[in-house]
Formats: sequence, C-alpha cells, structure tokens
Amino acid sequence: MLGIPLGLLYANASEWLIHKYVLHGPDSKKPGGMWSFHFLEHHRHARIKEMRDPDYERSVFGNNAQGKEAGALLIAALIHAPLFPIAPFFTGTVMYSIVNYYRTHKKSHEDPQWAREHLPWHYDHHMGPDQHKNWGVTRPWFDHIMGTRVPYVGTELEKQDRARREKSRARREAAKSEAEATDPSVASTESAVPSTGREAA
Repeated sequence: MLGIPLGLLYANASEWLIHKYVLHGPDSKKPGGMWSFHFLEHHRHARIKEMRDPDYERSVFGNNAQGKEAGALLIAALIHAPLFPIAPFFTGTVMYSIVNYYRTHKKSHEDPQWAREHLPWHYDHHMGPDQHKNWGVTRPWFDHIMGTRVPYVGTELEKQDRARREKSRARREAAKSEAEATDPSVASTESAVPSTGREAA
C-alpha cells in the first residue's frame, strides 16, 4: 500500500521535472524542435485565447499539441508497465496519474473557468506574468516544495489584466459594429481574442 503515496509523489515530481526541464527546456522555443509544440503551439494558443486551446477540440490522433502530448504519455505508460509485477500499487498509481494528467489537462484547456476554479496553479502557469513558474498541472505539491508556486488568480494584477482584456474586447466589438454599419459587405468574422499583453514567446 506504500506504493500509492509513493506513486502520487513520483508522478507529481515527474510532472514538475518534465514540464520545467523538457517542455520548457532549451529545445522548447526552437521552431521544429522536438518539444517546441508545447511552448510555441500550446502556450501561444492558451495565451491568445485566454486559456482555451483549440487543439483539444480536435482528434487525439492529429499532428497537434494534444496528439503529441497523448503520444508522450502513452510512451511513459509503456515504460512503466513492466514494473507492475514487482510494484503493483506503485505502478497502478502511476498509470492512474498518467490518465488523470491527460484528462485534467484537456479539461482545463476546454473549460477555462473550470481551470481557474479547480486548477488555479495551472491557470496561473498560462495566464500569469511568468509562464516559467507553476509547473504542476494536476497538483501544486512540488511547486510548493521547490518554491515555484506563484499565485496569480485572485490577485490585483489579475483583476487589472481582466479589466484590460474587457476594454479591448469592447473596443473591438464597437469597431466591428461601426464597420458593418458603414459597409454591410464587411465579413462578420470574429477577430482573435487579445493576449494579456504579455506574449507567450
């Protein structure tokens, strides 16, 4: 039974280490790099669309951030599977953690309000001023241990950012309405949601 808490700690430490040193490592900002999909695609989408990532609305088998993440998690599960006969509780907990990671991460980028309420540390990672903090996704345990937990949700800075985004959105809507009133042939396509003013890359 000791394998269960050990598996949870191991999984959270792995989340923290892989997120910080691999997904945000030297390769992460190089176009075409093996792990660049995470920062250049996933972070960019989440930043521009206020936490939402449209890749999670596509097929998991696509060549997009979701598909690449799912592939990496499958490889992680296969690597740990041979340990099951030796440490069944530990291995079972790691498998649960892999599935939970995918499910939780996907939901957080499909439903930003849910993420803000239930995973504020991950919302902070994407929407806060420093996208190189708050490495935990499912739980913030190792962020607290390693001193990388930096709150953003509920702070004065977040209130200012939200107010700025609302003003920007209102200006865009007013400009769009004015353009349509002046020229009805103007296409009614929505413009992209603005970033928080702090670019992903």
